[in-house]
Amino acid sequence: MQVRTLSLLCLLLALSACETPYNPLKDYKQLNPSTDMPVPTPASNDNFSAEQVARGQYLVALLGCGSCHTNGALVGSPNMQQLLAGSDTGIAWSNPLVDRNPGVVYPANLTPDIETGTGSWSTPEIIAMIQTGVSKHSGQTLPVMPWPSYSNIHAEDATDIAAYLKSLPPVRHQVPANVNRGQRASAPFIHFGVYQSRQ
Repeated sequence: MQVRTLSLLCLLLALSACETPYNPLKDYKQLNPSTDMPVPTPASNDNFSAEQVARGQYLVALLGCGSCHTNGALVGSPNMQQLLAGSDTGIAWSNPLVDRNPGVVYPANLTPDIETGTGSWSTPEIIAMIQTGVSKHSGQTLPVMPWPSYSNIHAEDATDIAAYLKSLPPVRHQVPANVNRGQRASAPFIHFGVYQSRQ
């Protein structure tokens, strides 16, 4: 009996030694996102001065909006025909190494396309989104969009950004719908994270 128990224990130890250790990154690959993106050239807009639009263009480039809001930029292959027109790759806002199905937000189309972008947004609505993260429909945007960092932008600068965005040529591009935590994403996503060793 003792020999049988010892043999069973040895077998269990041998089987556990053969198991592949858990690798939370097994289903992920490392990417090099595009972080220095050009911004599209605006069209003339009678509602804003050329100075406002130019200043807004400078600020959008400075803030790096295109690195998330340009299709393909998050995976290192930006589509230059879709500058600031939103991303088919989302950003996980909960940790996919903890949540099998994390919450995912897909960066929006910032061009003034009526159906897929910000074409129906007013200038004050765009300014509110920049400074407070509150959308046109009064929803609070997740801090994946770094509005908490933009909350101290001067009103004049926020107006100039809105002037630039409203002066862009519209690009029709519907991004995937955002995904709640626990739901399965149907489109790819990436995850940014800062991790500290426990030692």
